[in-house]
Amino acid sequence: MAKVAAPPSLNALLDLSCRVKVVDVGANPLEDVPPYLPMLRNGHATVIGFEPNPEALQRLNAAKGAAELYFPYAVGDGSRRTINFCAAQSMTSLLKPNMELLSLLPRFAEWSRVVATAEIETVRLDDVPETDGMDMLKIDIQGGELMVFENAVDRLRNGLVVHTEVLFVAMYHDQPTYTDLDLCLRLGYVLHRFEPLISRTVGPLDVGRPYEGMGQLIWADAIFVRDFMKLDRLTDGQLLRFAVILHDCYRSYDLVLLLLAEHDRRCGSRHGARYISWSDARAIRPQARSRLTGNSPS
Repeated sequence: MAKVAAPPSLNALLDLSCRVKVVDVGANPLEDVPPYLPMLRNGHATVIGFEPNPEALQRLNAAKGAAELYFPYAVGDGSRRTINFCAAQSMTSLLKPNMELLSLLPRFAEWSRVVATAEIETVRLDDVPETDGMDMLKIDIQGGELMVFENAVDRLRNGLVVHTEVLFVAMYHDQPTYTDLDLCLRLGYVLHRFEPLISRTVGPLDVGRPYEGMGQLIWADAIFVRDFMKLDRLTDGQLLRFAVILHDCYRSYDLVLLLLAEHDRRCGSRHGARYISWSDARAIRPQARSRLTGNSPS
């Protein structure tokens, strides 16, 4: 199947000059591509990252561009904590691995084996001046996400998108799961989608492929967005930066159009009409028509 070409950035499409501030908590450059990469590559994002693992931090600093700044801090509640370094770097956490679950998932008992511990100071996002003006928060810190949210009240109040790992069953002791994170973020945000949903095979069955799942959901990346039913709470600039994130990172064209239409209503711009013309030309859904054009769906 032919690969679908990436759409032009929203800045290029509408002749905008929006720059998005991204905060990346747990910026360790592993297998996953960060969702904000299209904006960063296009020169439309500034990234403030946090990574307490010295080796990972070294890799980040070696490859960073002028718009990236990385701190060697663990983000949390500002207290002193014990970090558990695991055999697999991606499993390292401020929480202890939950072997009751992990021993049932092929290879996870090996990957989550604690090989060293250390005492570290954590910082609150609200206390780091460089995170002021955060538009997008990407976070993946193996169970510490809720602690970060609860200590980033000011940053989240003015944020637009939160891209976070969520667990449906606890891989660490005392780990908050999806419901806990949803309840915390619900004060201002709504769930946009999961991307992707991850399942794993539960033992004693072992199909020989540890990354293959069957029926049991384990985790997902969850994208939360500011409540799009309350756009009156956003500034004109936030509307456009919100639209840039949703277009460039997630191709959520419907919400993008909603945001642009609100900006047009306030400011007399014509971003929405230009966007729907691009959408129609691209044939996102040929039978769809926008209320902006005065036509009804066929």
